[in-house]
Amino acid sequence: MNNFLEAIIGLIVLVVAGFFVTYVYSNTDLSAGGGSDLKAGNTAIDDITVGEDVRVFGVKVGSVVAQELDLNNYEAVVEFTIDDAVELSEDSSVKIASEGLLGGSYLKIIPGGSDELLVPGDTFSETQGSVDLIDLVSRAVFASGDSDDAGSGFSRRCGAGSECTRAARPNGCASRCR
Repeated sequence: MNNFLEAIIGLIVLVVAGFFVTYVYSNTDLSAGGGSDLKAGNTAIDDITVGEDVRVFGVKVGSVVAQELDLNNYEAVVEFTIDDAVELSEDSSVKIASEGLLGGSYLKIIPGGSDELLVPGDTFSETQGSVDLIDLVSRAVFASGDSDDAGSGFSRRCGAGSECTRAARPNGCASRCR
């Protein structure tokens, strides 16, 4: 009797696990659905990975399926699939957008106005790479202009007879002049 009860509980666990797998499979993009394969080439695709969203006006219309390096021109190429119902003109552009400061990235498609449509296998001609937030912050913090001290991060170009110190930036000068 004890073995029979364990077998029934095991069977119930397997049925529940099967329903769970079916639910996840049908509610995610793991299924191989139809769609149009398109490509976009760029110089930097830092945060985009396989499975990331492709969105038009914030609405998910597809997902990234592959990424590779084109060895002829050293551009990163992202291949993605979008729904067949979405028709994009040939002058549409692709941009890597961020979901927020701590969030991930996604491909943002900005539709164009041309009458000519992209067909499966086409490559977007207008692309914009990702913005490196850390690089932007470090440029702002360590901006130097024409530095007299190599790598010091401040400029001594404040005028004849001025003494410069590392301090605030009056009038755009990267140092305080007295």
